[in-house]
Amino acid sequence: MNLKEMISELTLEEKASLCSGGDFWHTKAVERLGIPAIMVSDGPHGLRKQDLKADHLGINKSIVGVCFPTGSALACSFDRELARQVGQALGRECQAENVAVLLGPAVNMKRSPLCGRNFEYFSEDPYLAGELAASQIEGVQSQGVGTSVKHFAANNEEYRRMTSSSNIDERTLHEIYLLPFETAVKKSQPWTIMCSYNKINGTYASENHRLLTEILRNKWGFDGLVVSDWGAVNRRDAGLAAGLDLEMPSSDGMNDAVIVQAVKSGTLSEKDLNRAVERILRVVFHSTEKKHEEVFDRDADHELTRQTERECAVLLKNEQNILPLNPKQKIAFIGKFAKEPRYQGGGSSHINSYQVTGALESAKEIANVTYAQGYDIVDDGINQTLLREAVEIAKSADVAVVFAGLPATFESEGCDRTHMGMPACQNVLIEEVCKVQPNTVVVLHNGSPVEMPWVSLPKGILELYLGGEAVGAAAVDLLFGFANPCGRLAETFPLKLSDNPSYLFYHSKNGEADYREGIFVGYRYYDKKKMPILFPFGYGLSYTTFTYSYLTVSSKEIDDTDTLNVSVRVKNTGSVAGKEVVQLYVHEMESAVIRPEKELKGFEKVALVPGEEKEVSFRLDKHTFAYYNTDLQDWHVETGAFELCIGKSSREIVLRETIAVRSTTKTCPHFTMDTPMYEVLGNPYAAPIARELIALCDFGSDHNNGENSLGESTASMMEAMTRELPIHAVCSFATKKISRKDLEEAVDRMNDAQS
Repeated sequence: MNLKEMISELTLEEKASLCSGGDFWHTKAVERLGIPAIMVSDGPHGLRKQDLKADHLGINKSIVGVCFPTGSALACSFDRELARQVGQALGRECQAENVAVLLGPAVNMKRSPLCGRNFEYFSEDPYLAGELAASQIEGVQSQGVGTSVKHFAANNEEYRRMTSSSNIDERTLHEIYLLPFETAVKKSQPWTIMCSYNKINGTYASENHRLLTEILRNKWGFDGLVVSDWGAVNRRDAGLAAGLDLEMPSSDGMNDAVIVQAVKSGTLSEKDLNRAVERILRVVFHSTEKKHEEVFDRDADHELTRQTERECAVLLKNEQNILPLNPKQKIAFIGKFAKEPRYQGGGSSHINSYQVTGALESAKEIANVTYAQGYDIVDDGINQTLLREAVEIAKSADVAVVFAGLPATFESEGCDRTHMGMPACQNVLIEEVCKVQPNTVVVLHNGSPVEMPWVSLPKGILELYLGGEAVGAAAVDLLFGFANPCGRLAETFPLKLSDNPSYLFYHSKNGEADYREGIFVGYRYYDKKKMPILFPFGYGLSYTTFTYSYLTVSSKEIDDTDTLNVSVRVKNTGSVAGKEVVQLYVHEMESAVIRPEKELKGFEKVALVPGEEKEVSFRLDKHTFAYYNTDLQDWHVETGAFELCIGKSSREIVLRETIAVRSTTKTCPHFTMDTPMYEVLGNPYAAPIARELIALCDFGSDHNNGENSLGESTASMMEAMTRELPIHAVCSFATKKISRKDLEEAVDRMNDAQS
């Protein structure tokens, strides 16, 4: 089909109309040219197909769907193949329901535990988020259904989300907040990207030419369409010129008229309009070509949610091997979430779930379990009657399992949390149960980290996150050992909220959200400062044990254009089958720029039966060792030594190997009179000229007899100080008169030496 010919047959008004929705969930059709409308729908972890009523916040009822574990849970699987399988299931559901584009996955960074939408997002780590997003996209799109990666970009708080400006330096923007989108685009070619509500450094994402065109299209090679988040358009003509193709939902023709008027007045190029229309039509016709008959098998997908959550749950604590439970024991399940689990968040991703399975219901098939509600999720106050009942059944049991976490009102699109605490009634319940029952296990349902003032009291803690509609059945599988926990934390659990690096600056002030912590998000901050934490990034226990050995590299010296093969052997040294997540971190030994202590650059999940040993391999490239160089406007590797660290978490490194990497990119910093001497000395081309200047600063010499009149220690100090001097200050300390003109000529020579 020749789209350019079709576009030439469209009127200006028809072209403008195609650039906005026909209603809340459909694009527009042009029947006379055979252009159909297609449907888009939420969401990242389940199909939320609605009728035509205008609702983007989960208020109106949608079709019966299947709710998979949310992004916060899925990320803890550290499993690309699992993310792909979930994507395939979502794609099949969309085909069965005639949905052309699924609005997800959501890959924004978890800058703060307070973000109300963190339950949808994958991780605090951009590498992990990007890899899992790419796999999920591949899964969905393998079924002939498009994805819409969101929210592009720096959408990290719900407070004033439609007007606040995320103010971020260039390096931080690329290394942390853009990287997962870049990975998704380059690895999986999503059909669409959804731009966010917020501004970035003062310019709305929906009309940010640098973001939508220069970076997304020109640098990354994205060739799909950019769609607005629902209601994210500020100035439609400016947005279209910047690279925003499709406005959603319908503007009832108002913004179509704005586009027409802008083209007629010459303030908007019709070429830009044609380009946007072509991108829209490409997706429309691609989706119709890929349409095929499919069955939405809710029973099969419900079972997949159970299997998925078994791979995602994280065992945080297991003293004296209290888990797995023995079904012959007298077991007390305590807490309303045991009966009615919290398994998803609120807002546009909220699923009208097919079948919700609670742990209490599932456990009754296995063991004789007693139950007490323990708390009221509507009221944070302590209900003494419920508390007393819970304590009594805990006393009479062999083991108490307390199901706790965050109520739905604590986490939702549209509002942020105000603290990191769990409800007081639940904290008190856990403490009181632990007083009378030493064998207590806590099972958590939450979309993001919580403070645990009681962490030392229970013998076991199992983190489920928001595990989808079969979370209760999966919890029972894990508690009783029918499955072995193998999830790992995709974010750090700090001891308290004030430890978080964004604590002082989180939430925009007067509409300005300043990202002053820079690249130090999550474990990058906690590990750099060696801060005490509750649980580290990448952490998780198992019912078996693993040992690592034989870390090998294909070469000890490489150029940054080479690839490096790394392998390590992992063995199951325990008595049950299990899965280990092998994590590879990279540490630059010395750098001219500030860098994190270590960064995740590889992960693989490996299944092992008792006594089995396997080799796990990684293939590393330039990006593994690079940082974003703002002078080059590109990723750059410094020549130097890098340590490859194999870990069980960011805090537990078990094997290390050092390699040397040579940069093949010649960097040419521009020197000025304000440049410190040490920066020039670090440049091999300009350093000889700098040393000539330093030689003229003969500190401490008695110029009459040539002796050192200050003493060796003071002279040494003064010589060191010279290295810190800006070039213009050299003339103040030189023994030979140097004019400013002489210094300016020296600076010119330094810059010329690099060419």
